[in-house]
Amino acid sequence: MIAITLATFVLTRLIPADPARAAAGPEASAQAVERVRQEMGLDRPLAVQYLRYLQDLALLNFGRSIQTQRYVREDLRAFFPATAELAVVVIIVYTIASVALGVLAAVHQGRTLDYVVRVIGMIGAGLPSFWLGMLLQMAFYRHLGWLPAAGRLDPMIPAPLRLTGLYLVDSVVTGNWAAWRSSLGHLVLPVLAAVMARLAVGLKLTRVTMLEVLGETYIRTARSKGLPGLVVILRHGLRNALIPIVTTLGLQFSALLGGTVIVEVVFAWPGIGRYALGSIRTLDFPAIMSVTVVLAAVFLVINMIVDILYVALDPRIRYA
Repeated sequence: MIAITLATFVLTRLIPADPARAAAGPEASAQAVERVRQEMGLDRPLAVQYLRYLQDLALLNFGRSIQTQRYVREDLRAFFPATAELAVVVIIVYTIASVALGVLAAVHQGRTLDYVVRVIGMIGAGLPSFWLGMLLQMAFYRHLGWLPAAGRLDPMIPAPLRLTGLYLVDSVVTGNWAAWRSSLGHLVLPVLAAVMARLAVGLKLTRVTMLEVLGETYIRTARSKGLPGLVVILRHGLRNALIPIVTTLGLQFSALLGGTVIVEVVFAWPGIGRYALGSIRTLDFPAIMSVTVVLAAVFLVINMIVDILYVALDPRIRYA
């Protein structure tokens, strides 16, 4: 985390632009810009600025955003739940789809179903997510009128009482089923676009890992004992193939939190990706560094959870 904060701090200072000018505005006088520079602490040596930044970070003081004129922690509290909800739903759908299709392709190796599944994954990987998202909007919103094109909720439906910031959870807890149906409908297209763009990775890894496991001696032994095929595949095959799959899923989830910028822009999703993009455009240093640190912390926590799951999946690790 310290290395990440240091790298982000140095890179933001290398940008050939003046954040004090951006904060003061293009029409501000030189005196006003200098006053803003002093208020932001940009007139101090870089080492002093970095130590002050670490001190504020330890106190969860992320500073004030230039683009929203609010404290960054308030912006993170407002925008992060939207990205988290999108990422969680994407990873759930992605996990079910990639593992199920990968297992099907492995079990039917060399047959028509195997080739169909692999082609589906290749097509998804070859389509840019922003282009796929616009195609889905044209098909399901403009022509068919089945699904909404953008946003998290219909304008005429009030947002559920904020408990977690996750509309699906808050609407269920408060019994606001109109908001639940609307938020679920708004999730369909961005989730589909994000899943299709990443499906090939999990699908191919599941297929390859399952093929290796299905060729092991204990699988032939289980079949020779007369165990049902589904039990052999799921209990003896899939469980032993899960460690590399879980590793990939953890990395994919971490990437989704910071990599949904394109999807959020296309679907006007009010998440941390759009917030970060606006921060870059306005040279909002406090927001840029705060988003980076928060996403890095989430990445490290998810990787720790993946390591813990190894123990549950493979008893040999626990015994060792």
